[in-house]
Amino acid sequence: MKYRVFTSLFACISLSALAQTGNIRGTIQTSDGQPAEFVNAGLKGTSKGVSANSRGEYEIKNISPGNYILVTSFIGLETKETPVEVKAGETTLVPEIVLKENSYTLNEVVISETKDKSYKNEISTLASKTPIALKDIPQSVSYVTKELIQDQQAFRITDIIKNVSGINQESISGDYMIRGFITGSNVMINGMRINKGWTPELISNMERIEVIKGANSALYGYSDPGGTINRVTKKPLAEQRQGMSFALGSFNTARTEADITGPMDNDKTLLYRVNLAYQDAGSFRDLQESKNCLIAPSASFVPNNKTRIDVDLVYNSINARVDRGQPLLGTVKGQAALESTPISQIATYSNSFNKEQGLSLMSSISHKISEKITFNTSFINHKYERDYLEHRFNNIYGVDSSGNELPALLDMRLQRGVTKNISFNSMSYLNITVKTGPIEHKLLAGYDHVRLHTPFGGWSTALTGGFRNAANKGAIATYDPKKKSDYLLDKNGNPVPNMPYFDLANPNYTPQDISSYFTRVTSTAASLYYANGIYVQDHIKFGKLQMLLGLRQEFYTDFLNYKKTTEKKVEQTAYIPRVGLVFSLLKNLNLYGTYVEGFQPQSAGVIGDPVIYGGPFDPLISNMIEGGIKSEWFNKKLTVNTAIYRIELNNVLVNAMDVSNPDLLEQRGQEVSKGVEVDMIGKILPNLLVSANYAYSNAIITKSDDPELVSTGKEYTPDQMGGLWIRYNFTKEKINGLGLSVGTSFVSEQTTNLNLYGDLILPGHTVFDGGIYYKINKVQLAFNMNNLADVKYWIGRGRATTVNPGTPRNAMFKIAYVL
Repeated sequence: MKYRVFTSLFACISLSALAQTGNIRGTIQTSDGQPAEFVNAGLKGTSKGVSANSRGEYEIKNISPGNYILVTSFIGLETKETPVEVKAGETTLVPEIVLKENSYTLNEVVISETKDKSYKNEISTLASKTPIALKDIPQSVSYVTKELIQDQQAFRITDIIKNVSGINQESISGDYMIRGFITGSNVMINGMRINKGWTPELISNMERIEVIKGANSALYGYSDPGGTINRVTKKPLAEQRQGMSFALGSFNTARTEADITGPMDNDKTLLYRVNLAYQDAGSFRDLQESKNCLIAPSASFVPNNKTRIDVDLVYNSINARVDRGQPLLGTVKGQAALESTPISQIATYSNSFNKEQGLSLMSSISHKISEKITFNTSFINHKYERDYLEHRFNNIYGVDSSGNELPALLDMRLQRGVTKNISFNSMSYLNITVKTGPIEHKLLAGYDHVRLHTPFGGWSTALTGGFRNAANKGAIATYDPKKKSDYLLDKNGNPVPNMPYFDLANPNYTPQDISSYFTRVTSTAASLYYANGIYVQDHIKFGKLQMLLGLRQEFYTDFLNYKKTTEKKVEQTAYIPRVGLVFSLLKNLNLYGTYVEGFQPQSAGVIGDPVIYGGPFDPLISNMIEGGIKSEWFNKKLTVNTAIYRIELNNVLVNAMDVSNPDLLEQRGQEVSKGVEVDMIGKILPNLLVSANYAYSNAIITKSDDPELVSTGKEYTPDQMGGLWIRYNFTKEKINGLGLSVGTSFVSEQTTNLNLYGDLILPGHTVFDGGIYYKINKVQLAFNMNNLADVKYWIGRGRATTVNPGTPRNAMFKIAYVL
């Protein structure tokens, strides 16, 4: 009886409390009549707020009676304020709200939260520094959103490039070929350039990865000829959200991630976000354990709808070993060489290590001066340090007393050192929108500054020679069988190497005493380069025709023998044009064409260490002609883009294949790449998501000092490659929350660098992946399996003695909690 009385009393009190509050309900649409999915609806000055569902519906409950201002907002749409009155015990129905597209949404270089919670994205200022819809940009732009990254349980960029057409992974350490041309030593974060590290970093703080195809020098100066990869970081949100996940997988892999964001004050003018990630992973490769850490806090100040200030801090830590690939036995040529050793085998020792740390401080300010003028400025300061000890192989095998090759014994070298560099990049520009009669102009004018400084204090240790002298007190660079008496010989009469050979037939990873080698220590040369650029651009729209005109003046300065008495300043300048046309054939279909030029200085300062890499080199000069079709389907839920291109690159940098220095580079004349690409991404049905890509390319050497290379195919450029990923979410009541995915990627055969045993051909391969997902309230479960058929395959960069094997079958299980 007491229990019933208590329950009744509690129910009465609860109903009485609820009667003192009211609700707000309504719908939101975009100006084209589509539901405004996931738009934020909140009461100004309070913490009350929700996101609209897929039908544009929202409801805010348990509001104290009174008069309020309902704020509806989202990136890419205008912000609207609507007065509402809340009455006790009633639900106020708000008239339908229609939001127009806002072409000058603040800070869209670092846009956070895609409007459509799928794999699709609509805007990227990387390609224009002006908020133009992707379909209106006269150049191919691909991307991978965080939703696709999460569905594939990707942790590094190397895990997701298969989703982008025309990109081929060229090395285990994160080098890529884009449209047949290798990416350089720079990477971009939020549209700003820094020098990249050796090992790919974790991407848990990334909103999406963007790739603009072809050079983008008219806006950024230094630009890779095949394309630019830009990392867009997550930004603080005005809505409180928390998420945490734990994952376990193959090769003793353990991961954890956390993402926490929300407002710090009632007015939601101060916002914060913290992304954390840690991975402790093994590998199918011997001695390739690694520990990776990411700490990425950020804050935003949004005092009104005209101004936004963002500050990001990103710290990365990597503790691993360098992987130079699978070594091959030298007596087997061609395809059979790939099977001469296990794909797990590596040629190094267990006391090798590679420790890297990166710290970036970024800030950006966007201010809307008027309805027609917006000012943006941002900077990044990045410090990178590396401490490493590597026992690595040269591109040759051991020799016997007669100088004949010993195919099971790899000639080794020592690399021990400490490196550091500091990157700084700032950019400031104005966006101005004007009309001259029926013609609309989106004008851009800006200034960029970038510098890379390698300070004093770096050093490296290397062997003084390849073979020990007869007295065993020094080393000689090469072995001459005619002068055997000059060398220390073993019991079989063979010359004794300065550093012991690595035995491929009987691998031994026991730590080596590096103090027993004959070495020399060299200070890393300090270096500095900086560049300044001024640029203008006009995006013109007249009816169905759009034109993009851009011009940049680049001033590049590099120092040879920096801080020495023989210091010499080297200056280069370049005018860099860009012209593009877009014609709207139909409402959902645009035709486009473009011409761009690329400028990429390759001096001692850019390379970082002329003793190792060579240089200075002439700048890379490129040009590209591209045309294509961009279309939208299923109420803009799905995009299908097709591009045809031709890229010409002069002064190409390639590996010199120098036996004494495997990293030495050299330049050759000219290369030309032609191809076709198709990208499809978005939703075919409300519960069917797809990401698909295909690329055909023909990259050849057109000019070279070696006439035999002319008209031959370029290395690491497969003729065809592509990928597909489909996710289906079940919606029936009994299995609602269940999702299935399947994916595949393929690469046709490709040649590697010309090596000591002729052209090594990497066979084509097709890999299948899959996943299953289940969501129970706020708990999400995911199980992914990659390389379902356990296909053995190899990716790019095979040197004279090594190749890079792909990962065999592997699985990952994740449990996540999301508020």
